[in-house]
Amino acid sequence: MAGGLLNVSWVLSLLCVLQMVETVSGARAPSAGAHISSQFPAAGVSQTSVVDCREVCGLNASDRCAFVRTNPDCRSDGGYLDYLEGIFCHFPARLLPLAITLYAFWLLYLFLILGVTAAKFFCPNLSAISTTLKLSHNVAVSFWSSSGTLEGGPEGVRGWETGDASWPGQPGAPALRPLDTSPHGVTFLAFGNGAPDIFSALVAFSDPRTAGLAFGALFGAGVLVTTVVAGGIAILRPFTAASRPFLRDIIFYMAAVLLIFTALYCGRVTLAWALGYLGFYAFYVVTVVLCTWIYQRQRRRSLVCSMPATPEILSDSEEERMSSNTNSYDYGEEYRPLLLYPETTAQILVQALNPLDYRKWRTKPMYWRVLKVFKLPVEFLLLLTVPVMDPDKEDRNWKRPLNCLHLVISPLFLTLTLQSGAYGVYEIGGLFPVWAAVVIAGTALAAVTFFATSNSEPPRFHWLFAFLGFLTSALWINAAATEVVNILRSLGVVFRLSNTVLGLTLLAWGNSIGDVFSDFTLARQGYPRMAFSACFGGIIFNMLVGVGLGCLLQISRSHMEVKLEPDGLLVWILAGTLGLSLVCSLVLVPLQCFQLSRVYGCCLLLLYLTFLVVALLTEFGVIHLKTV
Repeated sequence: MAGGLLNVSWVLSLLCVLQMVETVSGARAPSAGAHISSQFPAAGVSQTSVVDCREVCGLNASDRCAFVRTNPDCRSDGGYLDYLEGIFCHFPARLLPLAITLYAFWLLYLFLILGVTAAKFFCPNLSAISTTLKLSHNVAVSFWSSSGTLEGGPEGVRGWETGDASWPGQPGAPALRPLDTSPHGVTFLAFGNGAPDIFSALVAFSDPRTAGLAFGALFGAGVLVTTVVAGGIAILRPFTAASRPFLRDIIFYMAAVLLIFTALYCGRVTLAWALGYLGFYAFYVVTVVLCTWIYQRQRRRSLVCSMPATPEILSDSEEERMSSNTNSYDYGEEYRPLLLYPETTAQILVQALNPLDYRKWRTKPMYWRVLKVFKLPVEFLLLLTVPVMDPDKEDRNWKRPLNCLHLVISPLFLTLTLQSGAYGVYEIGGLFPVWAAVVIAGTALAAVTFFATSNSEPPRFHWLFAFLGFLTSALWINAAATEVVNILRSLGVVFRLSNTVLGLTLLAWGNSIGDVFSDFTLARQGYPRMAFSACFGGIIFNMLVGVGLGCLLQISRSHMEVKLEPDGLLVWILAGTLGLSLVCSLVLVPLQCFQLSRVYGCCLLLLYLTFLVVALLTEFGVIHLKTV
């Protein structure tokens, strides 16, 4: 329990770092007047007449550019590109379909950037930080990823995550490593997995005009995961769900949905409500820790009582070593040279900046190669700007020339990213730009580090690179999330769609596509209970922390409560569908003795399709409330 309290304290520190990042990185502190908008009015303050930006499509083509440039509702508060001005000022009216197509491809690429940054740079640095802080890393028989704990006697399965070698007994498939079951599985790992969703919510809440995107994305992702993902897993591989973790997670998720629904009904989020959301998630973490501790204690007692005369049970590390020795073969030995020679500094730098593994390239299918081609530019830039520390490697991923280069490039990237580059061009005393001072200081520090260290052995202060990598990757994700929110708002203006429907469709699909594929892959490989458990814990974190932290940051900047005005009937349909899917699962799954069949999965998919049809019909006015 002491480790759990230590973990919670570090999570609070992590949230403070995120608040600093979000405050200075494009989510500017608006004045009281800037907080007022046609969508979120505040009582007692006079408002200027602002025309809805979506009216631009009803104007003549010659008047659209001037309207977009002069109307305050069309201005973007953050980001590097003005997408509305690009559509209506730089593209002729006849080329509007071309502009929309280019924006759609750019949106897909932004989602790719979010996924690559979170998976290969943000999460590894988070794991390195937790290891550096000496947080508990206990590996037990239960599975714990974001929350899901697999229980159930002999038929229970050990928790694993995919690696790069082979499944036991299945050569050529991804390797399995035991998943972390410590308390930071519901904090650090959940935050790493949900980083795109959280940053998208923070960016959306920073501007009252796009707050509907946050609610639409969070509720939409919840509906998607609890229907399409859960139903798809049941269709691919029918299984028996773990009863206690399932009931615990779904009850907590229903309570979280009820809290958000109450805020929407009241039309505001106060400071107490925002802190309450974060506090409720902390209570959920404590509950998961206690449940897992109790279950592990009971399981150890049952094993001792049932096997009094059995030989000594191997520890996890010994069992893992035996499994790897008997079921796998290190094919990398074939590629190692017979005569080892020390690599030069230039060779280390070139190899560290190469994002392509040629051996893996030859063995992968065509679709993987095509996707890798699109990933290569992003991965190269990330390798160049984001240091990654790996405590599991013997050298802890120490690459002296590249890490010294990071001491120059990473601070420069941070300077040019904060406030969308405003700090980078600021001049000290009106003479010397900030970016130049950062380059000089970084170069001096890199030179000292280069001559004071060696290529073969990492220095004692190497752990500091994990924190630098965490901050740099966080700003990468924040910058990409800002562009995603801005481009979605621009598409909403062009097609006259509400932010809510854009959030529950495009933003929710983009942020959840990685979870969908990973969960379906687990189910196909014979681990449906793992995939099903992961459907609830992550979205509990995204909803409570996304809304709580987003509203808390907005309140701290504006010193006012956050006003909520839902986009008509659509938000209530969204929240009602999510609640309905959870209630159906809570009732039907226990009635089936926790047996999830293909019929149950098909019903969940049908529910999601019905929800999409009703939502779109509501958006286009086919379904509407009668006005009295």
